[in-house]
Formats: sequence, structure tokens, C-alpha cells
Amino acid sequence: MHAAVITAHDAPPAYGEYPEPVARGEHEMVVDVLAAGLHHLTRAKANGTHYSATGVFPLVPGVDGVVRDSSGRLRYAVLDDTPHGTFAQRTVIDARRSVVLPDDVDPVRIAAAMNPGMSSWVALRRRITFREGQRVLILGATGSAGRMAVQIAKRFGAAHVVAAGRDAARLKALPALGADQVLTYDEIAAAADVDVVLDFIWGAPAAGTMLPILTARADRSAPLTWIQIGSIAGASAPIPSAGLRAARLQIVGSGIGSVSPREFIAELPELAAAVTEGAIDVQARAVPLARIGQAWNEHGSSERLVLVP
Repeated sequence: MHAAVITAHDAPPAYGEYPEPVARGEHEMVVDVLAAGLHHLTRAKANGTHYSATGVFPLVPGVDGVVRDSSGRLRYAVLDDTPHGTFAQRTVIDARRSVVLPDDVDPVRIAAAMNPGMSSWVALRRRITFREGQRVLILGATGSAGRMAVQIAKRFGAAHVVAAGRDAARLKALPALGADQVLTYDEIAAAADVDVVLDFIWGAPAAGTMLPILTARADRSAPLTWIQIGSIAGASAPIPSAGLRAARLQIVGSGIGSVSPREFIAELPELAAAVTEGAIDVQARAVPLARIGQAWNEHGSSERLVLVP
């Protein structure tokens, strides 16, 4: 079969022949891959910058995808801690880490949406007790995961959603998706009285927004929960000590490890249903797997690239 193969952290994936995968465990099955998203997580695990990267090569990247099993059923599957990724014609999945999909779903749409959508969905469902009527600020709202977070927060009953980002042009599109207010980072103090921050950026930009938010709060004793989800602006953030003392701030993370595989899987059916029914707007572009070399280094698009064999 053909697959995209990475041989070192600093090597881009190369398309070529690769051995057929073999199912070994009781719950494993060989499946045909129909569509697999090129996510930030996929790149980070491959280049070694994500904390869950194993450093084992050769590696077929791809952390999830839409597949067809031997009985013809479509499934959305999540892969973890395995060299058998989804950037291949076939792969091995653990059936317990998959959900069966309706026969008429668009595999590209599902593959594009599930990973970025899961980030905010699981954060609000599993890392905090989110209550209907709370106010939410999304840092990094113009990216794929951020755009979906706007819609997911509204779906869960947020009373007011503030979308913040650097790209003013992309911010203008977010009110149509449910954002009640859009801000650039230098305007962030206007979002001071939110209850929850969904942070997809981290790094110095996140730290730089923290004090303006905390010091402008009408009631600094009102709880503010900051959920760290992504780190596109940096793996470390110089959090000011005053931020932890001058307001009732709680910082938590949401991701692999802080949320168990069982909890992730439990949320998949409802998220897949929301995507399938069109309740969440998804921007996706299908790319042939043979063009993985060009797609791997493509950045800056609001569309989620999806590899199709």
C-alpha cells in the first residue's frame, strides 16, 4: 500500500510504498482510510514538539480519520501511541476508540472537524463545570479550532461569546457564527468580565492579555477559569505573578492526559452528530495523499486540509 512516512523529527513526510498494517490485539482491526485531517497535533507529534510525541520512527502520521471497516461501516477513529497513522491507504484502529457514522456522511467534513472541534467541546464538557449563561472569551478565534469554539460555546448555552485574534479581516466573519463581540488583542480589556477563557495560543501573547483582563474586571473576586488548550504562539508563557494574586484566577489545561481516552470517546458521538447535521460550520479542503509534501508545509489558511488516499 501507499502511505506518508516520516523518518526523523526534522524530515517532512514522503509518499511511497509501506508495509501493510497487521491487526494484533483483540479489539484491533485493519480499515481503509477515507479521509484524515492535517491537524496542528499531527505536525507537532511528528516533529517532536508535542508532549505526547514518542520519537519512534519510521512513523506514518495522522492522529484520526474517517475509515471503512471490513463490514462496510464508516467509522471515525482516534489513534494514539502507535506508528500506524491515518496518512495511509489502510491502518489499524482500536474499535473501542471509534464511533460508527451514518452511511451518508461526508468523510472530508468529518475528518476536518472532529479534532479541532473536540478541543473546545471536551474542555467545556470535561475540564470544568460549564453552566448555561456564562460568558466565554476565545483567544485564537480565527483559526479552525477557534472558529468552531465560537459555535460550540454558543451550542452549550454561553450567554456572551467574545472572539479575539490578530487577523481583523477573519474576525469580521465570526459574528455570523455566533460571536457577540470581536476584539483584537490590544482591545482585550473589553472582555474583562468573562467567566471562561478558551486559550488556543498560549506563549507571550496569552500572558500579555492576562493582566489587562484581570485588572479591568469589575469584580476581581468573581471566578475566572482559564483553559489552556493550544500553544500556537509558544509552548511556554511568562505568567505574571500578579495575575495569580490580584484576581480569582484558575488556570487548567485540557488535552491528552488531563482528559482520559474514555472521556474523549464518550463525547465523540454527539460531536459527530452535530457536524453531520450541519450545526457546526466547517471549512475543509481535500488534498490527495500523494501531495503530502506540499500540504505538510502549507500554513495560514482558514481551511483544514484533509488528506484523501
